[in-house]
Amino acid sequence: MSSSSRHILTAPAWPYANGPRHIGHVSGFALPADMFSRFQRMSGNQVLMVSGTDEHGTPIQVQADKEGVTARELADRYNRVIAEDLLGLGMSYDLFTRTTTANHYKVVQEIFKGLYDNGYIFPHTTMGAISPSTGRTLPDRYIEGTCPICGYDGARGDQCDNCGNQLDPIDLINPVSRINGETPKFVETEHFMLDLPAFTDALGAYLRGKQGQWRPNVLKFSLNLLDDLQPRAISRDLDWGVPIPLDGWRDNPAKKLYVWFDAVIGYFSASVEWARRKGDPEAWRAWWQDPDALAYYFMGKDNIVFHSEIWPAMLMGYSGQGDKGGTPGSLGSLNLPTEVVSSEFLTMEGRKFSSSRQVVIYVKDFLDRYDVDALRYYVAVAGPENQDTDFTWAEFVRRNNDELVAAWGNLVNRSINMAAKNVGAIPEAGELTDADRALLERS
Repeated sequence: MSSSSRHILTAPAWPYANGPRHIGHVSGFALPADMFSRFQRMSGNQVLMVSGTDEHGTPIQVQADKEGVTARELADRYNRVIAEDLLGLGMSYDLFTRTTTANHYKVVQEIFKGLYDNGYIFPHTTMGAISPSTGRTLPDRYIEGTCPICGYDGARGDQCDNCGNQLDPIDLINPVSRINGETPKFVETEHFMLDLPAFTDALGAYLRGKQGQWRPNVLKFSLNLLDDLQPRAISRDLDWGVPIPLDGWRDNPAKKLYVWFDAVIGYFSASVEWARRKGDPEAWRAWWQDPDALAYYFMGKDNIVFHSEIWPAMLMGYSGQGDKGGTPGSLGSLNLPTEVVSSEFLTMEGRKFSSSRQVVIYVKDFLDRYDVDALRYYVAVAGPENQDTDFTWAEFVRRNNDELVAAWGNLVNRSINMAAKNVGAIPEAGELTDADRALLERS
């Protein structure tokens, strides 16, 4: 490694373990992250790319009940399916793990305790949505209704995709369960809250410092959220998840940490697991505590809030850097994201990808017919980097045949043939001329 080499964390979003991945998924979080990592490694930087399957929460439990299996059995199955999808795509993870490991539970509970000890987590009695027919908690995203702010009909219980505002299910007008269409019942329940308002100033300074560095859509959306930060519940009435590490709570079978809280910690817990697996338990610190280290998080635009607001707030709180101050937890201060790299959506022949409506191209089905490089190239040149883009088979064929094969493939083939015929190998680079340097710079 050169003396100018930097430590770079690549953090692709954690796919939810409830089904195989389709090409709309991977065009947003997976392939861009992998291309970035490969480029950084070729540039001489020390890259750590870690992620895994996100396996907790009510949706897993609901689907497991439907299929007559346990939540763990369902998660085990789809962890394997998703890992095979990503392996087929040529993803170069240093570690692909899962949120149901003992290591993940331990790290999540440590982050919780650090936030709690610094005063950024507090208990609060709130109104929770319950399914009248099953008595089970309904997750925010499984409740839909009319947004009380903009009037959009398809707002979810946690966020309105039309106006971007964070919501609570009880605020929705005419809320209904997406599971069975019934009207949820709201009952009092005690939960732990993350005190997001206590990070308004710190998050504001952090985000404003990213002007000109982040994609404009990500930064504008994130800055707009600062105007109305509210405490967010980080626990749920559920028996599937990470136990709450406090006396009187850790053995409560009906209370667990909320899936979004534990999932974002996965980037850190996976780094800790990677270090232990390589026989150097402290190795993660070079990526998480070196002030010169960089961290890039890749996801679709529906996950911006968790990565640009909530995860930075959690890191600040654990490090004792919010309005209430505090001291770093036992693992020390942790680095904030350098950039939140959010892609827009990939549609299919003019329609939104939807597994339930069979508007979908699964990764496995795609790779059964086509070479992975054809897909990687398509996402690189025509993916939803700055705006929603539409995948069509005609455009896929054109890009592959006219550009990848006829242009790039032909150039490489002719160059290699010429080198083989005239030199016998690719020649070693000699002293570069000004023209050489100009050409390299341009390319």
